[in-house]
Amino acid sequence: MRAKGKLALDGYEINNTFYQTGIRMLVDGYDPKLVRQTLEEKNKLLIEKAETSAGVFRSIGDAAPAFGMIGTLVGLIQMLSNLSDPAAIGPAMAVAMLTTLYGAMIANLFALPTADKIESWVQNTSYRQMLIIEAIDSIGKEHNPAVMRGLLAPYLQGVKGVKQYGEAQ
Repeated sequence: MRAKGKLALDGYEINNTFYQTGIRMLVDGYDPKLVRQTLEEKNKLLIEKAETSAGVFRSIGDAAPAFGMIGTLVGLIQMLSNLSDPAAIGPAMAVAMLTTLYGAMIANLFALPTADKIESWVQNTSYRQMLIIEAIDSIGKEHNPAVMRGLLAPYLQGVKGVKQYGEAQ
């Protein structure tokens, strides 16, 4: 690769579109600083979009139990307005209580776990993209492989299956 320069990267198949974007920019002759700046901006935008999405689900999760309680209160008001029919009290009470259950279930089984999943996904994806940014920056600056290993090692510590530089193969 070093003998042919950055153009040697043009022949490799890359499955990650973020990585592919950076490599394509290097091969096309963009300044490594501009490549880094562009990729960092893409990473920042990813984080902002995901935080917005997670915030929507977190808001739903925060509000759902309150709407469930409102439904319960409305159901209880309807039940109490019909006290002349004792047979209708039990079913009306059950329906009124179900709204609380639905609110809690929407919050705790759907909305809040979805928000947590989005936040976890974006954290992992952003971390991976920062690793790619460092790798592409090193390629753009034509660092030798030993320097690249040293720069990328902090991102790979604790990753299963990845041998650290200097470990026995």
